[in-house]
Amino acid sequence: MSYLYDHYSGMLYGVISRIVSDENIGKEVLQDCFLKIWDRISTYDANKARLATWMINIARNSAIDKTRSKEYSQLKKTDSDVNFVYENTIQRSVQTKEEEIGVSQWLDLLDEDHRLIFELFYFKGFTQSEITKNYHVPLGTVKTRLRNGLMKLRKHLNIS
Repeated sequence: MSYLYDHYSGMLYGVISRIVSDENIGKEVLQDCFLKIWDRISTYDANKARLATWMINIARNSAIDKTRSKEYSQLKKTDSDVNFVYENTIQRSVQTKEEEIGVSQWLDLLDEDHRLIFELFYFKGFTQSEITKNYHVPLGTVKTRLRNGLMKLRKHLNIS
């Protein structure tokens, strides 16, 4: 478990902080995420996904679940303008880290429509249905763009 935490916590926290803007809640979600990983490690199948991908999905889903919780909704209602400024600073920091590891360069390989769907789904925590509703893109198109975008990135990055 310590190996997983030492090697993946930064990456997972980056995913979580893109969705959960409060640092303390983000740390709580990260802790919950590692508990879920520990409890579910026996369900991991290397034939279906890489370990990092599997853990990212757990982190992403945990963060989304947290933002939909009643506790999170109450917290957002009581946020002040000071927190808003702080959250924007955190957001820029995470975005900078993304750029440092080259994620933005990978997304530049995609056309604008695919890139928008990727950013909303993977980095902002939107569900496919939310993208459909908020951006007036049919659900099938959202799914196709995500799948085609992943295939293009895999091909370019030589990932099987």
